[in-house]
Order: sequence, then C-alpha cells, then structure tokens
Amino acid sequence: MTGELMRAMRVHAPGGPDALREEQIPVPAPGPGEVRVRVAYAGVNFIDAYKRSGAYDLARPATVGEEGAGVVDAVGSEVTEVQPGDRVAWAGTTGAFAELALVRAAALVPVPTGVTLRVAAAVMLQGLTAHYLACSVYPLSKGDRCVVHAAAGGVGLLLVQIARRRGATVIGTAGSEDKAELARAAGADHVVLYQQHDFAAAVQDLTDRRGVHVVYDSVGRTTFLHGLTVLAPRGMMVLFGQSSGAVEPVDPQLLNRHGSLFLTRPTLANYIATRDELLWRAGELFEWIGSGELDVRIGAEFALAEVADAHRALEGRRTTGKVLLRVDPECDRM
Repeated sequence: MTGELMRAMRVHAPGGPDALREEQIPVPAPGPGEVRVRVAYAGVNFIDAYKRSGAYDLARPATVGEEGAGVVDAVGSEVTEVQPGDRVAWAGTTGAFAELALVRAAALVPVPTGVTLRVAAAVMLQGLTAHYLACSVYPLSKGDRCVVHAAAGGVGLLLVQIARRRGATVIGTAGSEDKAELARAAGADHVVLYQQHDFAAAVQDLTDRRGVHVVYDSVGRTTFLHGLTVLAPRGMMVLFGQSSGAVEPVDPQLLNRHGSLFLTRPTLANYIATRDELLWRAGELFEWIGSGELDVRIGAEFALAEVADAHRALEGRRTTGKVLLRVDPECDRM
C-alpha cells in the first residue's frame, strides 16, 4: 500500500470539537510488533476530548481515538499473536479515528464468533474499565454496598451490571429520570437524581446511615467531596474520571476524619499491564456478552466525518451508553 492515502481525523492544535479535521494521510506500514487494522468501528470517549483539548498530553499533529475494532489488514515482523483476516479489538492505543490504524500486536484481543465488531468496539475501553473497577480495585462481593456515579453512562451501565453480578447492592446517580430508568434496567437497586436531591443525604437514608463500602466516581469535581461523606469507615473512594473537572488538592486528614478511608486514582493501563491480564478481562467480557449476561448499550452512532458532533454530544452529557464512529461497517460481514 506504499503511496496510498487514507482518511483520518486529525488534531493540529488544542481546541474544541472543531479542532478535529478530516485529512488524507499516507497509509502506515506496520513495524516490528505492529499490526495494521482496517477499522470497522471506533469508540468515542472522554479521553479523546481531553487529548483534543490539550488537557492531556498529545504530540501533534495526531490522529486521535483510543479504542476500536476491525479486521487485521497486515502484520509487521515479529508478530505471532494475530494474522491477516483476524477479527480484533483494542483500547488504549491512539489512532482509531481513521480507516486504518497501527496497533501493537500485544494490545489486540481476538473477537469471538457471536460478538460483532460493533459491540466489541463499544465494550473495550469502558468494559475493561468496569471490569477492573469491580473485580480488582475494590473486588465487590455479596453484601457490599457501592455508589456508581453517572450510572447511565458508558462505564456506568456496565459497572452496574458487573456489580450486581458479583452480589453487591448498587446505588446509582443520574441526571434525569430517563437516565435513571436505564440505570434501573441495568440492575441498580436505587438511583438518586442528583440535580433534584441531595445525593449524600439520599445515600445515608438508603443505607440507614451505614454508608457504602466503595464509591466509583468518574465525575470528579462536583461529586468527590460529597462522596467521601457517604463512605463507611475504611471505605474506598475510587476516582477514575473527571467529566465535571479535576478535583481540587485533597488534605489527607479528610480521609482520617471520615473514617480511615482509602483513596485511589486508578487508570486502565495499570490493570491490563500484561497480555495475560488483558486477555482475562476481555475474555470474561466477551463471554458474558455472548451468554446474554452483559448488555452493551450503544446510545449513539456517527459517521467518521461527524466526529466533532460526536464530541459535542458526549461533552454536553446528551448521550447514554456508548458513542461509536462508523468507519467501515462492512468489516463485520467479513
């Protein structure tokens, strides 16, 4: 494919959604350990917006997009994990908003028969995140009580389902009754409409003032401090996102004051640090999807060229579940 061009959504300077521009760039050749994937679908996530806006570091110009699924088009030397024609998915490698993406072979997971590339692209980053949160950061078990903020979001809906699967009682938060219904349908035992009710007071009422064992917080600035007040002694605050903005610096004495609390700020990369761990987490997700135990809600789809609209919808909190870009849906028929 030397000399051929492909479409890609590129960022040259930090900015709003319109900083994403479609360009024709050379088709990349896979190097040692790399795989070129024909992208079927790409996931749209807040991390893409953070990188686009300059909140997170990004060497520019760059093709953004951290998550996708498609068909292996070519492999570089030293690649043994996959071969051309394989159906694969990945998360955590920048460059998915393009017709072809280069991905490290070790970062790819096989997509089994019975799981579409569309669903695989929708579940990788958010599904792996929900898995490590509920199964590893604070491994939920029967009798545990947890709060899931943004329970109707992409991670939230999956996290609610996995938490219930592990026997926990789930208190979700949502911004509207429509979103609350989605969280309840996913299995949330209770849902607090945080714009209408005092979230902390509601959680204390729902738990008979015992609090919860863990708060999973992807919202950040507007929820964090209140979340500390609803934790039971020796409970854990898991801050894994900041959709409302970064949390202010924290005095460690707050953790002491509220009951010898634990605070962690995890990231997916450290929970799929080995290929064995990646395959374990993805394998369980795909198994649950295939058996009907895990439902993946795709709330909105946009064409590749409409990526700016996808970012506006995501950042405007106008979406539920997963937001996808359609790049080459025909790959799902291969």
